[in-house]
Amino acid sequence: MAKQNDKNRNSSKRKQTETLKKVLNYIKPHSLLLVLALLMAVVSVALTLYLPILTGEAVDMIAGNGLIWEKLFGIFRSMAVMIVLTAMAQWTMNICNNKIVYNVIQDIRKKAFRKMEELPLSYLDVHSHGDIVSRVVADVDQFADGLLIGFTQLFTGIITILGTLFFMLSVNVGITAVVVVITPVSLFVASFIAKKTFSMFKLQSETRGQQTALINEMIGNQKVVQAFNREEETLEKFDEINDRLEKCSLRAIFFSSLTNPCTRFVNNLVYMGVGLTGAFAVLRGGLSVGQLTVFLSYANQYTKPFNEISGVITELQNALACAERVFDLMEQPSQIPDKEGAKVLTDAKGMIALNDVSFSYVPEKKLIEDLNLQVKPGQRIAIVGPTGCGKTTIINLLMRFYDVNEGSIRVDGTDIRDMTRKSLRTSYGMVLQDTWLKRGTIRDNITVGREDATEEEIIAAAKASHAHSFIKRLPNGYDTVIGEDGGSLSGGQKQLLCITRVMLSLPPMLILDEATSSIDTRTELQIQKAFATMMEGRTSFIVAHRLSTIQNADVILVMKDGHIIEQGNHDELLKQNGFYAQLYNSQFAIA
Repeated sequence: MAKQNDKNRNSSKRKQTETLKKVLNYIKPHSLLLVLALLMAVVSVALTLYLPILTGEAVDMIAGNGLIWEKLFGIFRSMAVMIVLTAMAQWTMNICNNKIVYNVIQDIRKKAFRKMEELPLSYLDVHSHGDIVSRVVADVDQFADGLLIGFTQLFTGIITILGTLFFMLSVNVGITAVVVVITPVSLFVASFIAKKTFSMFKLQSETRGQQTALINEMIGNQKVVQAFNREEETLEKFDEINDRLEKCSLRAIFFSSLTNPCTRFVNNLVYMGVGLTGAFAVLRGGLSVGQLTVFLSYANQYTKPFNEISGVITELQNALACAERVFDLMEQPSQIPDKEGAKVLTDAKGMIALNDVSFSYVPEKKLIEDLNLQVKPGQRIAIVGPTGCGKTTIINLLMRFYDVNEGSIRVDGTDIRDMTRKSLRTSYGMVLQDTWLKRGTIRDNITVGREDATEEEIIAAAKASHAHSFIKRLPNGYDTVIGEDGGSLSGGQKQLLCITRVMLSLPPMLILDEATSSIDTRTELQIQKAFATMMEGRTSFIVAHRLSTIQNADVILVMKDGHIIEQGNHDELLKQNGFYAQLYNSQFAIA
């Protein structure tokens, strides 16, 4: 058990070191700002540390018999100038620190979001979307706060410690030795707390991600929650995560809160040591009252950074824990990039061949095995079969959302892995059962595939899809702003907009996956006519559960357990009286 704990600690320390190196790599491009910030920190500390010397001179002048008001006011003027210069140096340092931190955060967020665009769908399918959002938003914010505090206080703290030691040594070596002997106690306390807090802050960040994921999931599915009366169960689940977050947050905050009182205790020991040894030195005549004042001031300034640095270390533990989660996302393997010199598919004819294709989402669970299919240009291919037989999976493979495990898919004779994803996907028009609309105007959502479309083309596409009439009834017509995922539009209206989007683009190949599932029967008949016109001369794949919608397909593929078990047109398959005939007749069966 002890060996395992040591192994875990070493692993945690190694990860922490690696994360810190990655952070420093992001800071490296801003070296000039970093140097300027350090320079301003040195100026600020030097002026701050010289101020007690002037104070000591003033005290000695007042305490002695040689009070000269002109010299005293001269000291006061020098002190005022130094205070102003110190404030300006600190302001400049803070500006530099802010620019460094927020430039770094900007770079990290850009790369994290770009990584999200590059992640394979296999990663997004198995990871909570809310947790990913939490990493890019909440964790990066926490990291920014910790980094900003670290820069601001770490620079001045270290320079203050070194500066005060130098000035104290120049005044009295013996009293300085007292300060140096007690100092390691503060360092030990800070180190002990830092080791305890990193794992706790990491757990806090992970639990916060789970909470964000649940909230995100519930907001998107509130209708389902209410429809099935799952409010209480959802609240219980939220309370359970919230309780865990409370406990790990309290533990992290408890240990981090020990920092201030522990280091203050050590600080008071240092101050007491300086006060006692300094007082005896004054009595022996080895030190003036003014010099003792300077030393007490330096003792305060020397110990204060230890208190601040201890707090900074705690904040940095939290920041590094959050950064580790963000970097973990950014370092996930991207989808396989396009091959060097990949072909750009242009003017696709629509000749598609699936040769010995095998694929499974999970290695131990086979889905599609040895699938072969030859599609001629302009053919309408319907795919039917029971739920889970692999219909939508074929669509995912055709669009190269996933790559085949074995075999190949060719378009116009070229393996789709040898062509660019962009050109392949541009050659397909896709309408899915699950609609996707972004926040924006109706026009913005229709022109996703063709932003240069004219007003006349947009209206013509909307009329072809029978969406024009309901769009004109909206408050601002095509300029009506809809919310995320369509806002208050009905399911059918959202699907009509998605169909309009494809009508406008008119690519050479089409994929219709339950494209009319949310539309009433009368509108569906009209859209089927529009689809028939649109599919003329275009290779089309139609996935449908309502077999009445695919009777005019050139070829119907009947799938079961990842295999094509029957193939032919509607009449041929009915004559075979096989699985397709059973599916078709089951639609009219009376329970």
